[in-house]
Amino acid sequence: MRVGVYVDGYNLYYGGRAHCGRGTSGWRWLDVRALVLPFAGWSNSSIERIVYCTARVSPVDSPSAAVDQSAYLDALLAAGSVDLIEEGRYDSWAKEAPLSSSIAGSRAPSLLASTGLETWDSALPLRRTPTGEILATVRKREEKGSDVNVATHLLRDVYSNDVDAAIVVSNDSDLALPLRFARSVVPVGTINPQKNYLAGALKGSSTEGAGRHWWKQLSPADFLRSQLTDPVGKYRRPSGW
Repeated sequence: MRVGVYVDGYNLYYGGRAHCGRGTSGWRWLDVRALVLPFAGWSNSSIERIVYCTARVSPVDSPSAAVDQSAYLDALLAAGSVDLIEEGRYDSWAKEAPLSSSIAGSRAPSLLASTGLETWDSALPLRRTPTGEILATVRKREEKGSDVNVATHLLRDVYSNDVDAAIVVSNDSDLALPLRFARSVVPVGTINPQKNYLAGALKGSSTEGAGRHWWKQLSPADFLRSQLTDPVGKYRRPSGW
């Protein structure tokens, strides 16, 4: 049985951080193949391909994080831990949001000068609305495309008969419909990397459609046992990882 594995990289990363701790080491240099292999438990099954979907951190936002991530992605491919890295993108835009009440109640009002109905700060992106609310203009950043890329590769492989079973590593409820379609054709295992409960939209019956579906949740031990060697060729584990 040929198994395809489809990984939402950011969902997996934030799951590991929740399980193991943001400031702790020993879990980020993750060997994806070693992580999922014990779960591919259908009879006579072998992992055919692993697709890892992510987006690169902007070096403008965090130069060190961009370097670390690049080393990790290169190590994944060099080690054969994944077969394909499908990259999404980061979107960035300006958005107004209410200022923290602790700040707004102290320093911020003294910075604002009256310009009629509203008050504005001449140097900072702050304004007080006619109702008295103080708004700050902030930069929003959001990773885009990983869930769509997971769904696209999953359905392509299933409907092209390139895999006989699938494993999806994500707890993103946006994947509910593609998972339901996939379960109608092949057995599908769903691995929840998050610390919280499986998203309700991803639940289903083990006997629906093709049957033999299953649902698992990762633990801290799963992350800690599944680490790449260091180094992987010329790629070294970043400090603190």
